[in-house]
Amino acid sequence: MRCEPVAYILGRRGFRRIELQVDPRALIPRPETELLVDVALEVAPRSVLDVGTGSGAVALAVADELPEAEVAATDTSPEALELARANAGRLGLAERVSFGEGTLPRGEFDLVLANLPYVSESEWEGLAPEIREYEPRPALVAGPTGLESIEALVASLAAAPPAAMALEVGAEQADRVDELVRGLGYPIVERRPDLAGIERMVLGRR
Repeated sequence: MRCEPVAYILGRRGFRRIELQVDPRALIPRPETELLVDVALEVAPRSVLDVGTGSGAVALAVADELPEAEVAATDTSPEALELARANAGRLGLAERVSFGEGTLPRGEFDLVLANLPYVSESEWEGLAPEIREYEPRPALVAGPTGLESIEALVASLAAAPPAAMALEVGAEQADRVDELVRGLGYPIVERRPDLAGIERMVLGRR
């Protein structure tokens, strides 16, 4: 089929040390998202929450590389969670990661990681055909500004921010997300670029 992503045709995609089953129920994991796992290795948390887990890439990679950590993952899509659970079972990590529908489960976490939708509605038509025609729109488009999902997550954490949080962001969103993260009271806020030099992640920690 024209423009269909190779990962969907093959049904799999490598992500750090693991190989994931992928299909149109969730986004294809991108190399830049591995920055979130790098943060987990640096912080070495006892508990980690992956918000917007999709195929389970971040949560499962963290569970694989930090065997002592308690890992939870959430998504608002039941279909994506079905795929993530299947990946966990195939990788032998089903007992290491708990999955839940929604955004924030009960309990507190040392580290919150999130790769949420950050495309604006006006940007949608300009995306490459292999993305626009095959990958799930709700996992990409946040709303008119593209920041709605990130803003909602930050607001939901305002009462009890975790010790650290890292958010993947779109091009030219780092300034605003930096402000949001600083608003949670983190004394240390960092921005990290992806391989193309785009400020792709904002990290706040105590």
